[in-house]
Amino acid sequence: MPLMVAALGCPPDQAPKTGRATGRGTLHIGLVNNMPDAAFKATERQFARLLASASGAVDVRLHLFSLGTVARGAAARSYLAGRYGTLRDLEGSRLDGLIVTGAEPLAATLTEEPYWAELTRVVDWAEHNTASTIWSCLAAHAAVLHLDGIARRRLPEKRFGLFDCVEVTAGGLLRGTPAGLRVPHSRWNDLAEGDLRSHGYRIASRSPEAGIDTFTKQWASLFVFLQGHPEYDADTLFREYRRDVQRFLTGTRDTMPALPAHYFEPRTEQAVAAFTERARVDRDPAVWDLFPSDWAVRPAMLQLWQASAAQLYRNWLAAVSSD
Repeated sequence: MPLMVAALGCPPDQAPKTGRATGRGTLHIGLVNNMPDAAFKATERQFARLLASASGAVDVRLHLFSLGTVARGAAARSYLAGRYGTLRDLEGSRLDGLIVTGAEPLAATLTEEPYWAELTRVVDWAEHNTASTIWSCLAAHAAVLHLDGIARRRLPEKRFGLFDCVEVTAGGLLRGTPAGLRVPHSRWNDLAEGDLRSHGYRIASRSPEAGIDTFTKQWASLFVFLQGHPEYDADTLFREYRRDVQRFLTGTRDTMPALPAHYFEPRTEQAVAAFTERARVDRDPAVWDLFPSDWAVRPAMLQLWQASAAQLYRNWLAAVSSD
């Protein structure tokens, strides 16, 4: 059944203004999109596509929300005004499930971020007003810090690429996913498994290279935390890498980014690696013209990644509807 994106973030006016929406024959899912201007439209599209792929015969309505403390330019504010509800709208709405995206880090610590206070209000609201909430990337780190005081740790290098993951807890959210899970990761920070386990979190999947992938904790709502990005498009890691190369060549980044691990097909990886070495030696914006225009992702990896992502969200929607 096609996914419908509701106007201005809010469920129908005739619905009660608080509590969950379960039982009305339609699943109402909220998306709090905290991504910066350059990425928030793509993020909206990625989650909408993934929910549409996962919904099957279930009628799913997607309601869009934005935090006012996330910095926006004029064009983005104009776009949001016609499609997105505010935090106050969210707190007055009636949803079955919620997805909260990461955000651009601007401060040295999460508690110093300009959006920290609003993001913690989302955490507190979601605990008592959703059947389940997915916290993605920085939002996952912020939620566990707010809930249990678990601080993330800075990695020496960016965890960047498409990584093998193994199921740790049988069944549940990963039921029916391919045996060879592949999940994109793109982050500078990590959470220690020991810290999570000591506070009652259950590890659903981990990667030998990338660390914890998915973990959960049952509050009044089932909270699902993703350090990876199963929602990514096939070219998202490529575009992130290309952006960081440009930043290096123009002097706004100090180091040349590493290639995304296990992502490009071999010929592309060789061509990009050769360009990387040239750019490292001859750091000049003009070198950008030599960036390979013909590139490809490893097809088998892409198929497993997209199949895993759809099944994860299919299981999540089933959990939301059965609550």
